[in-house]
Amino acid sequence: MELPNQAPEEGSSQHHQKKMGRGKIEIKRIENTTNRQVTFCKRRNGLLKKAYELSVLCDAEVALVVFSSRGRLYEYANNSVRGTIERYKKASAASSNTESVSEANTQFYQQESSKLRRQIRDIQNLNRHILGEALSSLSLKELKNLESRLEKGLSRVRSRKHETLFADVEFMQKREIELQNHNNYLRAKIAEHERAQQQQQQEQEQQNLMHGNMCEDQSTIASQTYDRNFFPVNLLDSNNHQYSRQDHTALQLV
Repeated sequence: MELPNQAPEEGSSQHHQKKMGRGKIEIKRIENTTNRQVTFCKRRNGLLKKAYELSVLCDAEVALVVFSSRGRLYEYANNSVRGTIERYKKASAASSNTESVSEANTQFYQQESSKLRRQIRDIQNLNRHILGEALSSLSLKELKNLESRLEKGLSRVRSRKHETLFADVEFMQKREIELQNHNNYLRAKIAEHERAQQQQQQEQEQQNLMHGNMCEDQSTIASQTYDRNFFPVNLLDSNNHQYSRQDHTALQLV
């Protein structure tokens, strides 16, 4: 009774294993040497097959190197194992150099930013001290140093102010000389223009005088010519009167 009952249980367990498929295998070193060698051969062939399929399907450069526990070498490469390894070395060196450079740049910029922040803070404190603010935190030595710096700064400011004033005075003096020269030039031009006007007026007066003399001469000549052709009115009247008397006498005699 027990065997028939046990047989179906064994059959049912096998059926259940076939239905569920292959279970998960714990990833650890296989202690049995035979099983380990068998597993190595199977998985090595599967890995080589997958590498070949990856290189063909995806057009990828694949290089596979496997050493067994006994030291035997198994390799696969669609181009060349040595060339692929050299390419890998260059790529890894470039990536490491890039990472190292980026890290160095990051550290440098961090140091520079901290240095700049510190300088900005020091300059702001110095400006407040120069304006006479936040002096309570300064010691006697720092106050003396600040006083000497202020005195030196004032002396430099005064010297620069004097240089600027002297330069302005010198410029104004040069400008004054230039204006005087220009004024003298304008005065000379005005005097020359006045002389030219006076000379022109004199010439005009001479021309007018000459024209007047010419008119007088013409009038004198005209008057002389008129006197020659002119008979006195009294003379004409007396003659006419005599003629009339004679005519009158003659008429009486007839």
